[in-house]
Amino acid sequence: MLAIRLPETIEERLNALASETGRSKTALAREAILEYIDDLEDYYLAEARARRNRKTIPLDEVERKLGL
Repeated sequence: MLAIRLPETIEERLNALASETGRSKTALAREAILEYIDDLEDYYLAEARARRNRKTIPLDEVERKLGL
């Protein structure tokens, strides 16, 4: 379990969004945290792969090979 204190402005925004969407503050916070974690994991994975100095393929070449 995680308990966090939010600045009043964020708490107000979260309350308003929960009210507008009919979702709980917990559900909204959980979704936001999961999205952030997913993005951060993707970033660090991409960064680690880039450091391996593997050959990169330009986007236009990938698109051409895929017929896009």
